[in-house]
Amino acid sequence: MNLIESLLHQLSGWFLAPVLLLILALFLYACYALGMFAVEAVQRRGDRMHAMERHWRRNGGGLEDMELWTLKRLEPLRIGSRTAPMLGLVATMIPMGPALAGLSDGRMDEVARHVGVAFAAVIVSLLAASAIYAVLVVRRRWLLQDLRRIELAIASAEG
Repeated sequence: MNLIESLLHQLSGWFLAPVLLLILALFLYACYALGMFAVEAVQRRGDRMHAMERHWRRNGGGLEDMELWTLKRLEPLRIGSRTAPMLGLVATMIPMGPALAGLSDGRMDEVARHVGVAFAAVIVSLLAASAIYAVLVVRRRWLLQDLRRIELAIASAEG
């Protein structure tokens, strides 16, 4: 049993660096998404024809095509808002093993280092998830409004 426990402990330790890199990437993506969201918000104030409508006028297609385009546009936001908290939890749990081992041996500097990594990772991942989720909610509403305008335009052209 000790062999399995040791193997699992070592395996989980190997994932800390990749998980921390993914959290950093999601945080950078959240910053990017917020920036693009701000640009889109400014454009929506002055421009009556939005990205979806421009796409529809350029490429044509029916409502199903526009729904797929909408889902494709929202997909990175949905994935980011859901995976960031999970990665934060993983990045919190991995350092807790060495922190607890350090605590039992009285190595408080090691405990502080590992707990610091755990808390920093969960904080950054939750901030990223919150920002991405906020963008997702508003952008989904905007795209549904655009889709409704297109739907009405198609109905009026047919009728």
